This record gives sequence, structure tokens and C-alpha cells, in this order.
Amino acid sequence: MPENQDPLDVMVLGRVCVDLYPAEINTPIEDVTSFTKSIGGSAANVAVAVAKHGHRVSLITRTGNDAFGRYAKRQIGDFGIDNTHVFPVDGINTVLTFCEIYPPDRFPSFIYRVPTAPDMKIRADELPLDEIRDARIFWATGTGLSAQPARDAQIAAWRARGRRSHTILDLDYRPTFWPSPEAAHEAIEDALQYATVAVGNERECEIAVGETDAHRAADALLDRGVELAIVKRGEKGVLAKTREETVEVAPIMVDVVNGLGAGDGFGGALCHGLLSGWSLQRTLAFANMAGAIVVTKRECSPAMPTTAEVEEWLAARGEGVPVA
Repeated sequence: MPENQDPLDVMVLGRVCVDLYPAEINTPIEDVTSFTKSIGGSAANVAVAVAKHGHRVSLITRTGNDAFGRYAKRQIGDFGIDNTHVFPVDGINTVLTFCEIYPPDRFPSFIYRVPTAPDMKIRADELPLDEIRDARIFWATGTGLSAQPARDAQIAAWRARGRRSHTILDLDYRPTFWPSPEAAHEAIEDALQYATVAVGNERECEIAVGETDAHRAADALLDRGVELAIVKRGEKGVLAKTREETVEVAPIMVDVVNGLGAGDGFGGALCHGLLSGWSLQRTLAFANMAGAIVVTKRECSPAMPTTAEVEEWLAARGEGVPVA
């Protein structure tokens, strides 16, 4: 970390892509006539969400050495995220993600990773380990463990932190990135030894610890040594557990435009709650609303809400969060 500079609020390690989302909904991709362009990828979206809440955040990622990569780096900076650690990789294209939008619950994605994703080429010797160690929150994903050298880089980052508080593992299981569910389970379960917070949906928790019931999955995550386990349950809401406390929040009913990106909005808001020192109840309610807001909009990164927007939605629905 540069001398005399305060530690970052959040350091995020993971993938960025360029989302090309159709202007027309309920339309197959071959019939779409125009697309909008924005950055995406879970890590990049979380970084955007954190920045929207006013925090100092840096993103470690890689792009292709191409026009889309130059666009992604520029957009990362335009969102107020430090892009010092965003580099191009020769010989690999920036990842492009197209989707079809069929509200309320079908959003097929077409991901072009040719021949692989640039972020899978992040190396341990390239990492700003001092900044990772000192950041108030370090966020990394299960996807980063799916290939080398990114896996070793991610483990090096965790070792530099020494399981410092707010070391968050987004379980983020994407089947197409892994040779098998068993390979994902082995890598992600091993990674839990480095994390103090684990976040995932029910399927991702099942991959990590082999439990299909949300409460048993949260308990299993705590048994692996994490301090906070969060299980996102879709239409059943969200469950969070520590060794002393269990909190559940109900789902929020909204008109869904695009279901992609909700978990990333949740993640950025979770970081905001942790940095603000809020109670678990307040943090979870705030993050749950942030995720709900994202699905009411068509794109992902531009949909990440500000703190004021989340608070307005909570107030409008009479769901103000407790102050404690």
C-alpha cells in the first residue's frame, strides 16, 4: 500500500465482463435488433455497488487486450472504483455476456469466454498483498478457484490477510466454469478455512458444504470457522447466522424486469452494513432491499442502488430498518 494512504474500505478480486443486454424483452437473441453495453461480472458488479454506497473500493481483475477491455477499465474508473489493478492479458478476449430477458423468471445468458476468461490468468506475484491485507473488507469469489493460476493467486491473497475480519467468500458457483460439482466442492470447501463471511444461495451452499437445508448449511459453514453465514433463499427470503444470532428476512415482492445482478447488489449493500457497524438485522434488511431494487431494472451494474435509494424504498414500503 502506498505510504501515508489510508487502507481501502473494500478490495474486490474477481471477474469483469462486458454485458450486452437486449433493448427488446421477450425476444430471442437472433431477433434482437439492438443492445445496450455495460460492465458486468459478479466481482465488478459488487465493486460498483460498494462505490454507489460511497466507499473507497478497488477491483483486481483482468481484461483482454482489446476495445472491450479498454471500455471495461474506463467504466470501472467512471463508477468511482480504483482501476489501478485492472490489466489486459494478451491473446485472450474480454469476456462478453449476452442475455435474453423474459420476465419474471427466465434470463438465459450466453457467455463468450474465448479461449478462457482473462481473470483466470491473475497471478499471485501480481497482487497488491499489502492493500489486500489492510483493506477493511476483502471480497473474492468461488469462481476464482476454478482454474490456475487464479486459484493460487486467490489463496495467496487470503494467506496475506490471515483470516482477518470481513474476509468474504462469495460462493458464486457457476457449473460451466468447473469440470464437475465434486471439483467445485473440494476447492470451495477448502477455501472456507480462509473466510470469515460466506455468502451464497442454497445451491451454492450445497456445493460448498453438502447441505440442502438452509439452516443446516449455515451451521455447517459456521462449523468450518466462518463468523457469519448468509444463505440467500430466493422466494423464501434470506437467512443469516452467527454463533450467537439467527436472523431471517422475508422476500420482497417487486415487478421483475431482469433477475440478473440481484446477488451483487445484495453483496455491495452487505459490505456497506458491515462497514457501518450495523446490527445483523439492519444489514440484512438493507441488503435484501438493495437486491430487490436491482431486479426492477434492465441492466446490472447501472442498476446498483445508492444508499439513499435503498432507504427511500424501505421507507415507501413501510419496511424501515431498525437503527440498532
